[in-house]
Amino acid sequence: MSVTSPTGSRFWVRGTTGVSDPATDKTAVIESAGALVWRVRKDKLQVQLIHRPRYDDWSWPKGKLDPGETLPVTAAREVVEETGRPVVLGVPLPGLQYLTPEGAVKRVHYWAATRAEDGPSLAARAPVPPVNPGEIDDCRWFSVDKAAEKLTRAADRIPLAALVEEYEHGRLATKALVVARHGKALSRNNWHGNETDRPLTPTGHAQSVALVPVLAAFGIDAVMTSQWRRCADTIEPYTRAAGLVPISSEHLSEVDHERSPSRVAAVIRTLLESGTPTVLCTHRPVLPTVLDVLGQHSRRAVAAALPTKDPFLEPGEALVTHVAQSSKGPRVVGVELIRPTLH
Repeated sequence: MSVTSPTGSRFWVRGTTGVSDPATDKTAVIESAGALVWRVRKDKLQVQLIHRPRYDDWSWPKGKLDPGETLPVTAAREVVEETGRPVVLGVPLPGLQYLTPEGAVKRVHYWAATRAEDGPSLAARAPVPPVNPGEIDDCRWFSVDKAAEKLTRAADRIPLAALVEEYEHGRLATKALVVARHGKALSRNNWHGNETDRPLTPTGHAQSVALVPVLAAFGIDAVMTSQWRRCADTIEPYTRAAGLVPISSEHLSEVDHERSPSRVAAVIRTLLESGTPTVLCTHRPVLPTVLDVLGQHSRRAVAAALPTKDPFLEPGEALVTHVAQSSKGPRVVGVELIRPTLH
């Protein structure tokens, strides 16, 4: 679901949105997600289309949300199932909404995506299943002009036009920098030990597990975390699944941030410049400084869409920023809030 601001920016909230139309609470809504997989060959932008023999149509790989999934996870899974190759999600693209023959509302959420290269994020994913030829009998690369002609449904050209626009403005080749707030922790009133060791609750542990497929979908290959236990434990399931050694930063704790916010700002600038898909796990009091640096490196419309009110992120939530590199330095060209679904 996208929310359009007065400036025209899009701030994307990517989680499960239920089965009801929020406007009427009567019409059934079918949520689905997919991606426009792209590459550049001989300086020409190409995209991948699939053919479904049941409908005899050419379209984007996509499919329905499974119970307990977030939309980015659905998109990554469906592309794997329909193309046979894992992908890394990039910037969000305009989605589509239409009525099914049964009268339900179907919403399709799209991302730009590239084929995943070997790396830690692949280790955190489920094995790639073979493509079912009864569902998909052809998968081909086309130039964007040829793809526009080949697409069976005219509406499918809407996300394609957005993809081309992002490419022409140098905003398509991105890496994700994910800012995660630690999962729900035991309250201070109920913890009598050291604040640095205050643990996650069972809900917090569930939130940490739910982050794993989300981070994998965005190709996260590096982890940085506050040294405090509740942050380290939040990110531990992903580091274990991806076979990563987390970078533990003393500057990301609440106490060290209070002493020197400038050190936190320096950490964020370094991550932006690195070009490595990274997740950073920290605390609520640290988030204003993190968001301030992100805003300084954002397009105006994107900066306007960053969270501005305390608590900025709820426990277990993640802010995915899409960072493009240019001659002028790193630029945040897209942002989306992920609310992992607990199983």
